[in-house]
Amino acid sequence: MSTHDDDAPGPPISVPDSGDTGEGGKLKMIVQLVKKSLGVKDIAAMRLSLPASLLEPIPNLEYWHYLDRPDFFAAINDHDDPFLRMLSVLRFTFTKDLKFVHGKVCKPYNSVLGEHFRAHWDIVPATFNPDASDDADQDDDQPSENASMKSGSGRSSRSGVSSTSASASASKHKSTSTAATSPNQTGQGDDLTAQISNLHLDASGTQGQGGVKTETEDGNGTVRVVYLTEQISHHPPVSAYYAACPSRHIEMNGIDQIAAKVSGTTLRVAPGEYNRGIYIHLTGGYGEGERYHVTHPVASVNGILRGSFYVTIGDSTVISCEGGRPGHKFRTIIEYKEESWLGRAHYLLEGVIHTVFDSDEDGCAEWTKVKHVPQNRVVAVFDGTWRGLIRWKRVGTGSYPTERHDGVTRSTSSSPNPSHARLSTTSIGIASKSKSDVRSFSGWGSGGAGVGGEEYSTLVDLSVLDVVPKVVRKLDRQGPRESRSLWKPVTSHLLRKEYSEATREKVTIEQRQRDDAAERKRKGVE
Repeated sequence: MSTHDDDAPGPPISVPDSGDTGEGGKLKMIVQLVKKSLGVKDIAAMRLSLPASLLEPIPNLEYWHYLDRPDFFAAINDHDDPFLRMLSVLRFTFTKDLKFVHGKVCKPYNSVLGEHFRAHWDIVPATFNPDASDDADQDDDQPSENASMKSGSGRSSRSGVSSTSASASASKHKSTSTAATSPNQTGQGDDLTAQISNLHLDASGTQGQGGVKTETEDGNGTVRVVYLTEQISHHPPVSAYYAACPSRHIEMNGIDQIAAKVSGTTLRVAPGEYNRGIYIHLTGGYGEGERYHVTHPVASVNGILRGSFYVTIGDSTVISCEGGRPGHKFRTIIEYKEESWLGRAHYLLEGVIHTVFDSDEDGCAEWTKVKHVPQNRVVAVFDGTWRGLIRWKRVGTGSYPTERHDGVTRSTSSSPNPSHARLSTTSIGIASKSKSDVRSFSGWGSGGAGVGGEEYSTLVDLSVLDVVPKVVRKLDRQGPRESRSLWKPVTSHLLRKEYSEATREKVTIEQRQRDDAAERKRKGVE
């Protein structure tokens, strides 16, 4: 069978299946792959062909969706105050990729051109009251989390676990494994189909466990978040996505593409040239007309040679806002701290929320680090770990609305205490300190007084949140190019640990992609 691909930028990167499906065999194949990838400018743009034994049984389009906590997405437009809406976007940003907090790094299937995936969630929005105590903030997160568990499955359900195994996973709340291979692999025959296609809810939007009402039945009930994504380019691999919570007037869209490069023993993953970040639009409600832009940081996959993968984040994420009501806007900088070469990673971050005025050239785009922001522009600061507790506090009067603000906060942007420029940071003596030491340092979680006399409070605690399972139509109702239907033969063999058969089915799908591309080229079809 031909494996030639005219559109690929170079020769394929592949490793032979060693036949050893144990951890040792997988590690050897990974080391071979790393050696072949050295010096390659962008691995993601190459034709990367892996044995099925190195893949997790989940399509790429299903794996990447930025809605691990759709309840935080649905709460973005809850507040009349634009500063609180920015805080809500910040909370969503920290929760959108929760899979990397609790789960392991995995390699999903490569998407093919025209492949698409759609899903939805019926959830209770994660309300946020910044004036409540720390305990109240924690309580605000918890009901939404419990609601997600009542929807019928645990966090590993994103890859198709059965209702029984998913409920068991949900009960083990602190489990750190969200491997896509977590489905019950003892099942045979039609049971495997059930594992791939069990996330269907009936049209009423209610569930057997708890019978949650939809928002149309109860104004304080659940809301629906919908999601659609499609692979729109094969070389380079690019997908487009759209999500919405219509009842809350919130939309999200963007282009997904990554650029990957091996640097030493680390795989560095950055946004590709078409990936400009996440765009959030408020089409009605309190923030009508506002448009938020969330940029992507740079991630690194570490532990490759040990076969124990973990993710670290570097660089910065910037959240900017434009449109909406007249008046100054807010902008957020999240700065991820560089990890030490020695010891364990601590996953630390710090950041600021600052004002942006109409007169500011380029919307302060040149400010990408905390230190770049003038002291008199900062209205709030936050710090913590993106794998656990993140705390925040106000430091400027610009973060408080006037008595009659009509949706615009007061324009006085000066901070009451310039000393806020020296942000509180974690006090870690040696690199071997554990994550629990990071969480429990003096002042965390106890309303410790910060600079300027204000007290810190909890913004979000990621360590207590689980991934909310998505709802997907049954396989017999999906089209031939919908992700789960398209990859069903590969998934079925992987769940049975029939790796040779899975590889054969995978090659068949990939070859069909190349044959279709060749036929389009012959006919002159774009």
